[in-house]
Amino acid sequence: MNSIGVFCGANQGKGELYMQAAAALGALMAEQHLTLVFGGGKVGLMGTIADAVLAGGGTAIGVIPQSLIDREVAHMGLSEQHVVQTMHERKALMAARSDAFIAMPGGFGTLDEINEIITWNQLGIIRKPVAFYNVNGYYNRFLEMIDHSVSEGFIKPAYRDSLIVAEDAALLLQKLRASADAASAPGVDFKRI
Repeated sequence: MNSIGVFCGANQGKGELYMQAAAALGALMAEQHLTLVFGGGKVGLMGTIADAVLAGGGTAIGVIPQSLIDREVAHMGLSEQHVVQTMHERKALMAARSDAFIAMPGGFGTLDEINEIITWNQLGIIRKPVAFYNVNGYYNRFLEMIDHSVSEGFIKPAYRDSLIVAEDAALLLQKLRASADAASAPGVDFKRI
């Protein structure tokens, strides 16, 4: 695992907790020589994690639609900034450049992006681990909804079991690395189905 696609809010959330968590994750990624692939913005949690990666001497790769550059929200100090025309292109390029994925707290965009990656794994389009950085229990209710879908027969338990969840950044990266190593091992089925 060399690169992680991180989906997160263009807002900072309430209080300092989420910003601190984004900075902690970014610092650890730089320390562990993990490239950040993200939405390319300078605002909210996106800007915070990118700044932390860069401050630690790491690599931050942004993928941003032209429409967001036109709104002046692009981060101008990244290692690489790829400009695309559509959100679909953004997600496809982020998926191609990432070995694994983390959903940090965020809104509709974050949920859209991480659910698409989960679906691509389910359909066999990609085989890349997915993790939720569950800062302050942010994803508890979302995970309860997934568990409800499993109990109602709409999601197979193996797909729910493949999702990594942790509130601590170091533990999250450790679990993600172990899952990525297992996914790339010969003869190992990432989805365990």
